[in-house]
Amino acid sequence: NNVIETRTADSQGMVTYNVDCDRNYGLQGSMEKYSNGTSKVPAGKNPQAKVFIDLEPIAVTPEQPVVVLDDIFFEFNKSNITREGAFVLDNLVETLKKYPDMVIMVKAHTDNRGSDKYNMALSNRRAKSTVQYVISKGIAKARISGEGYGESQPKVDCGTGCTEEQHAQNRRSEFIIVKK
Repeated sequence: NNVIETRTADSQGMVTYNVDCDRNYGLQGSMEKYSNGTSKVPAGKNPQAKVFIDLEPIAVTPEQPVVVLDDIFFEFNKSNITREGAFVLDNLVETLKKYPDMVIMVKAHTDNRGSDKYNMALSNRRAKSTVQYVISKGIAKARISGEGYGESQPKVDCGTGCTEEQHAQNRRSEFIIVKK
């Protein structure tokens, strides 16, 4: 979870890195007027690996600008902001600076492991850490609020048979525009 290097892609959207084969890596991609994307590069012995990051275009018109706020995700049983989460939150901060009247509400969630009481407390810690991160970047406290919802609003309603990936999708903070 450390930033090793930042590069700009060529005109074809390609970038090349030399990395250690025995390590896992994460890649993040961003481009103006596109939603952010991430991808994992698993450890392996293959001398070359092609990794694709899909960035979806954001349709913006002068009359009705569209603001896309991506969710951030948390590690199991934790409320700290991950490197990937910070990347998304930095884009949220830039959006809030671009639209100075915008007010955001953070809705933080957990997966369904743990008691209801514990998950509610954990989701409140996640909401607080998300809000604190944005405030620490210079956004006024009055422009962002947060609340935990525990496991009550899963993104993937998989019951007791959730895969690890489904659990991970449920451990998130999402953003609601309260005032545009």
